[in-house]
Amino acid sequence: MAAERSADDIQREIEQARVALAGAVDALVYRTSPKRVTANVKQAVLAKAQTPQGQAVIAGIGVLVVVLITRRVRRR
Repeated sequence: MAAERSADDIQREIEQARVALAGAVDALVYRTSPKRVTANVKQAVLAKAQTPQGQAVIAGIGVLVVVLITRRVRRR
């Protein structure tokens, strides 16, 4: 059988749980902040764009845009 807990023990456990929960909520708010998420995505995209593969993708998109614009101009 479990040992009897005093009201003070229970109150202390509740307060510890409350502090732990508050810390978890604060961490979630920090991690899901729209400004922070936007900054992280921007940083990740810039890092990928600086790799050789990223530069090749950017060049390919540039060529595609030029081809599409050229076709549109010729059709007029």
